[in-house]
Amino acid sequence: MAYGCWQLAEVGMGMGLGCWLSCSTGKTRVGPVVVSVSAVSDDNSVSGNNRSKEENIKGSGTSARGRRLLRIREEKQQREYDRLNNYPAWAKVLENACKDDAELRAVLGDSIGNPELMRKRVEDRVRKKGRDFQKSKTGSVLAFKVTFRDFNPLDSYIWFELFGSPSDQDVDLIGNVIQSWYVMGRLGAFNSSNLQLANSSMEYDPLYDADKGFKVMPSSFHDISDIEFQDNWGRVWVDLGTSDYFAIDVLLNCLTVLSSEYIGIQQVVFGGRRMCDWEEGMTNPEYGYKYFKI
Repeated sequence: MAYGCWQLAEVGMGMGLGCWLSCSTGKTRVGPVVVSVSAVSDDNSVSGNNRSKEENIKGSGTSARGRRLLRIREEKQQREYDRLNNYPAWAKVLENACKDDAELRAVLGDSIGNPELMRKRVEDRVRKKGRDFQKSKTGSVLAFKVTFRDFNPLDSYIWFELFGSPSDQDVDLIGNVIQSWYVMGRLGAFNSSNLQLANSSMEYDPLYDADKGFKVMPSSFHDISDIEFQDNWGRVWVDLGTSDYFAIDVLLNCLTVLSSEYIGIQQVVFGGRRMCDWEEGMTNPEYGYKYFKI
């Protein structure tokens, strides 16, 4: 038997290999034998692989919610990495400064760790305080001394000793504080008979009895003089009238901040007719006399 060569034959959509056999005797002849390989089998194998991958994905426990949580977790880790590695240098400086500066710590509040919010807080503070934001304090770091010398609330002087001769701006500032104190007293602000909210809790809406406040005996600051200065000493005469003594506490609270922030005050004396080298009747500006008219 002799074998012929292999041949390729197309059968429908498949590919086949055909062969023929011939006998040397020529009596027997075998026709082509077709072995077909259908292309459908390849498609089935591919689709089977895809199904197995999908089954593997489903079997791994992932879902839309799981993928979403994973993405959120990755974004959070990325933000934390950026915060640690890309944190602005100026923000680190502000954080370190907060350790020793209570005022700056109050400005930043809970924004520490958030550079954008920190920037906004500082910008708001600069906008409110204006050009004087970085201006150093001109007052005194020491508390002033307070003494009383036969103080009569109806007829007495209040004396101020400064650390140096005041400028015109200092005189205006002190004068405005005293004038405001007088105006409040004149309008009956210093009346301890009507302190309905002083000891009230603000956790709940308090009640104010307007009729009671209206019927309370009024108190009034009666009179005050202009404020005079000779060198580093100043004085003002007062008649508190029917104002209560806590008017003095209000004044001292104002002067405390005034002294620490703007104009250093050494001492405040209530009462007394003459202090240090004060010269009665000396009103010459060339010798250090200044005044503020109430």
